[in-house]
Amino acid sequence: MSGVTARSRWRFVISPRWLAWHAFTVLAVAGMLWLGAWQFHRAESGNALSWAYTFEWPVFAVFGIVFWAKTMLDEAKPKQAAAAGGKAGATGLPVTAGQRAAGGGEDENDPELDEYNDYLARLHKQVRGHGRAHGLR
Repeated sequence: MSGVTARSRWRFVISPRWLAWHAFTVLAVAGMLWLGAWQFHRAESGNALSWAYTFEWPVFAVFGIVFWAKTMLDEAKPKQAAAAGGKAGATGLPVTAGQRAAGGGEDENDPELDEYNDYLARLHKQVRGHGRAHGLR
């Protein structure tokens, strides 16, 4: 991969939407670390329960950083074609019979998909009207 292509793939990180996410992440991590420090001071004052929160808030901050980094890496991945075999739609979900009828699927005769759709139809038939007894419909 050329350097220009790699750089252009990461240009999204300076878009206004992503700058807002970066700012939110920084503020959230700073807030969680501050809460951890606050709980540490409370724990030193004799509040035994605060010892757990002293370590919990920094762990939450690490989770936030990992989520932010993973989200950026996922966004930077090149968009790839649907799964092999043509059984997935644009969203990566299996193509349903209705989508096939509308031209959304490439494989017209997929017995596995037909079996799955039959299963969904049976489930729908079984639960239809079930909520009435509970005042839902």
